[in-house]
Amino acid sequence: MRLLKLVPDNTNIGFVRLRYWAFGLTAALTLAACALVGIKGLNLGVDFVGGLMIEAKFVQPPHLDDVRETIDSLGVGDAALQQFGAPNVVSIRLPPPPSADPAANNAVVAKVKTALLREHPGMEFTRYDTVSGKVSGELIRNGVLAVVLAVLGIALFGAFRFEWQFGAATFVSIAHDVLMTLGFFALTQMEFDLNIVAAVLTIIGYSINDKIVIDDRIRENMRKYRKMDMKALIDLSVNETLPRTVMTSLTIMLALGALLIWGGQVLRGFSAAMLLGIVVGTYSSIYVSSSLLITLGVGNRNRDEDAAKPAGRNANAERVGPRT
Repeated sequence: MRLLKLVPDNTNIGFVRLRYWAFGLTAALTLAACALVGIKGLNLGVDFVGGLMIEAKFVQPPHLDDVRETIDSLGVGDAALQQFGAPNVVSIRLPPPPSADPAANNAVVAKVKTALLREHPGMEFTRYDTVSGKVSGELIRNGVLAVVLAVLGIALFGAFRFEWQFGAATFVSIAHDVLMTLGFFALTQMEFDLNIVAAVLTIIGYSINDKIVIDDRIRENMRKYRKMDMKALIDLSVNETLPRTVMTSLTIMLALGALLIWGGQVLRGFSAAMLLGIVVGTYSSIYVSSSLLITLGVGNRNRDEDAAKPAGRNANAERVGPRT
């Protein structure tokens, strides 16, 4: 029985020759992601903003203005409404009640449910969460700190494990992966909660695993083919690791696709973030991180030293001088 090979053994794709197109596309997407986050912002979940978050499922898609008017008449605070997933599912976000007592939260939820059932028979609450403002502030700080430290730690590891150019290229590509994920959530306005922070950290872990494998092969080939042009050497290294990259990414994407379709609403944001991260991380490993090494001049110092060394016995004779 023949083994399944998604990538032929003799694959020789010229990834490096497309590096300027890839750099331009990467810069454009990164700027667009930053603009989306700055203009539209993230739809932060209750984990980060505090308060009550209620997910209500209606029999028929409701008019959000009617739902907002019903809730505002209760005097429980300004409600932020958003259709969530299906047209008949609405996310209701309310400020926390003055009292931090859990009984006060339950009373607000019961009050809202009673009012909505009166106007929309058959409506049900599928879930609701409560978080205090103090806890949400700590979660924002800790979440941002976790992501920043993870990216910096990985970049330092690449610099010490290989050369500083590898660390710099890894930092740029992983920052690109994170910004792409944030831009996606700003564009779709999907809820950004602690599950998404966990997804972002998982994306960072996957990306560094893929990049370290390619970087290690590049370093190995630099020792093996000391006279080979760096463009050809990087193409060779990426093509040698391409079967592993494609197979790993494809199997993970199949699992994430199943979670996205059948995992339910709770796992939908996590699955979507991971799926996007795998695609973006694979792209950045092949086209950004590896090709950026050429721009940063990796290997030039070693090659200059080799060129400066005397070439064999004739060079030694010239250095010592002619015999008499």
